[in-house]
Amino acid sequence: MFEKSGKANWLISWHQDTALPIESSFDAPGWGPWSEKEGVRYVHAPTWALSRVIALRIHIDASTKENGPLRVIPASHQAGVLSDERVLNHVKTREQTECPVPKGGVLAMRPLLIHASSKAKNSNPRRVLHIEYIDSLDLAAGIRLAIA
Repeated sequence: MFEKSGKANWLISWHQDTALPIESSFDAPGWGPWSEKEGVRYVHAPTWALSRVIALRIHIDASTKENGPLRVIPASHQAGVLSDERVLNHVKTREQTECPVPKGGVLAMRPLLIHASSKAKNSNPRRVLHIEYIDSLDLAAGIRLAIA
């Protein structure tokens, strides 16, 4: 759940979502680094795993130009996992799109889509329930997603 309001107003810089919750640690090429958040292990995953995920963002409040809506670089998810430098290059050389969504609306996105959001210009709340789906909890032998 994300909540942006007059009391919690933050800027999210351009990025891709590259971490997945994993049941147990393993060592495999293309995976890492590891981290832990609220008792759940996360690992930065390779493109082949992240391309199996879709996120649905359910808007409890309207997302408007004034309350820091999601901004995206269309089709950027097709470039795979990018370094921070390559993300910034995409942002500088490609068109940005703002994604206003009405109250109750749903926005679907891939985690590798380059995205950001600005601070809100007003105190109206922008609450979003972000749910990620994948085709299987088992990504490969010995690689199982945790349900976080």
